[in-house]
Amino acid sequence: MSGLDASFYLLENESTPLHVASLIVFEGPPPSYGEVIRQFDGRLDLVPRYRQRVRSVPLHLGRPVWVDDPHFDVRHHVRHAALPSPGTDRQLRDLAGRVLARRLDPGKPLWEVWLVEGLAGGRWALIAKVHHCMVDGVAGMDLMTVMFDLGPEYEAPAGPGDGRRRDWEPEPAPSSADLLLDAARQGTFRPVQRLGGLARGAGLVRNARQLSTFALGLARATARFTRPSAGSLNGPIGPHRRWCWQRVALEEVKEIRASAGGTVNDVVLAAVTAGYRDLLNARGVLTEGTVVRSAVPVSVRADGERGELNNRVAAVFVNLPAGVADPLERLRLIREQTDDVKRSNQAAGTRTLTRLTDAAAAPALLSLVARAPVRLRQDLVQTVTTNVPGPGFPLYVMGRRVLAVHPYVPLTGGIRVATAIVSYCGRLHFGITGDFEAMPDLEILAKGVRGGIDELRSPARAGSMSE
Repeated sequence: MSGLDASFYLLENESTPLHVASLIVFEGPPPSYGEVIRQFDGRLDLVPRYRQRVRSVPLHLGRPVWVDDPHFDVRHHVRHAALPSPGTDRQLRDLAGRVLARRLDPGKPLWEVWLVEGLAGGRWALIAKVHHCMVDGVAGMDLMTVMFDLGPEYEAPAGPGDGRRRDWEPEPAPSSADLLLDAARQGTFRPVQRLGGLARGAGLVRNARQLSTFALGLARATARFTRPSAGSLNGPIGPHRRWCWQRVALEEVKEIRASAGGTVNDVVLAAVTAGYRDLLNARGVLTEGTVVRSAVPVSVRADGERGELNNRVAAVFVNLPAGVADPLERLRLIREQTDDVKRSNQAAGTRTLTRLTDAAAAPALLSLVARAPVRLRQDLVQTVTTNVPGPGFPLYVMGRRVLAVHPYVPLTGGIRVATAIVSYCGRLHFGITGDFEAMPDLEILAKGVRGGIDELRSPARAGSMSE
């Protein structure tokens, strides 16, 4: 594993399961459980990682490694559930919240799919969970397009023993001595190789420039942490989750962008800001200067890395101005910050620093730090907001069309609420995760996102007509 992938694996505990997930809703009729088993079993050759489990190096002298699971059985990873009548969206959200709160079995390959039947209107759903040490949001979207079909035409995949398919045989697992020897080799030579790769050709100059530009913007980024923020959103995290979603037409967001400026992501952040404004106001803690500080993951995946199952993300930070009453002013303040992030190349600088750290960090130290209980102040960042572009074309499974893709993002580090956004077929799907005990009012936030789009559309249209 890379240092970042290993961190996601080692930071997990019973109260903070670190899988990313999605609830995918389909048109009917639902397939049988056996059909779903055969569908996934027939596609596993395309994603070998799904048959591999994590193996730790003795004494944590090296980063965890991936090995084939000799006892792999797809039936341990594809589960089955049904909603009681009438099969409402609320019932579906409640079921998904319980499923998503459960930690994946670390002794097996780190993924799980639930077939859910009984949805109103003849629909059905899949709840798909994949550990964050395997994928980030972009890799998850790549995986979706591999596992799904691009049209309604469907041919049942070949099963075990079928002449069209060679049965899978696991590779022999390495011994503990082999793992220790490889860890020693990696610890000696890999850092030098990584640093050499960064320095080769014009790379050292290019990365030095990135770090220089990053440093120039660092003062402004640091200043954003001095603003008083909504620390009431931080605190201990329990083992249970609330989860809800909201949907917005992409055309509405583009209309706001055309009238008021900025990017689609700026408008999305402004809508999320409106949700936090409503939430904090309902709690009676909203003030004029309140901001909600959000980590915003940014993909740094190169074109040649598309399709790889790993993490290629960097984080930038944006103060969501929840205390500002004017929706267009909130959008302007967000746009000002995101423009500054782009000018100072913060994501590229963070990527370079991550690679340098990955080259230099001792694996044993990484393990100790990840597993040590942290008692530091945890109110510097209140939330995570991640926006992942999905396919603009319809996807199918077993001839059934995907109707909606609702994303799930995990909670960690004292952050009790987070939002993931995925675009699919002309809609933005907001998935909002909250700690069960700390966020009983999570739906206020979800409804506020919809309200934020509505209030931006009205003044945006008015401003456009007056020009």
